[in-house]
Amino acid sequence: MVTSSTLPDLPDSAITSLFTPEDTAVVLIDHQPQMIFGARSADPQTLMNNVTALAKLAKVFNVPTVLTSIAAETFSGPVIPEITRALPDVEIIDRSYINAWQDGAFRAAVEATGRRRLLMAGLWTEVCLTFPALSATEAGYEVFAVIDASAGSSTAAHDAAIVRMSQKGVVPVSTASVLSELQRDWARVDTYDAVNDIVSDHLGAWGQGVNYVRAGFVKK
Repeated sequence: MVTSSTLPDLPDSAITSLFTPEDTAVVLIDHQPQMIFGARSADPQTLMNNVTALAKLAKVFNVPTVLTSIAAETFSGPVIPEITRALPDVEIIDRSYINAWQDGAFRAAVEATGRRRLLMAGLWTEVCLTFPALSATEAGYEVFAVIDASAGSSTAAHDAAIVRMSQKGVVPVSTASVLSELQRDWARVDTYDAVNDIVSDHLGAWGQGVNYVRAGFVKK
């Protein structure tokens, strides 16, 4: 006779290859109007939806976040309001260095999070994301590049940047995978509704699926 048995569930801590809200920081780089104007590898509205979702996830899961801009007052304009509304208490570090990692205030803010895993997104992918991602990796951080919350000046530039970063150990991820990795278990009711609100508001077809289920299963 063949019998089945059930193995115990695994806690998040047993799977160290995946990041958690407790060991990760979010770093958003140069999501500013001038940089969005020049981004050509992604639809601007999709890009803004994804980075807004990422900012809101950081808030829901209490993940420390670093925001930085480049030449906000002289060239690029302010960080988009979708991000600052989601993270109103996070100071924006404006800088002149193209590679944010060279800016001491930026690097100090990253170090102050106390986290060694960084979820980075930036505009443009080939410059303002790639340079600090490579630099942080060189400094001993584990970096995950959120590629659909970033965009390049062309599709070729974006794709080449992902290859370059990957060759040096930066891990490309998506907004949906970040959301799922942070939530990890749909039985976690303390973040369930907030996460599904983010999906509904920002993640396109998945969001419509959430709206459909909510409409169909709402209690009369």
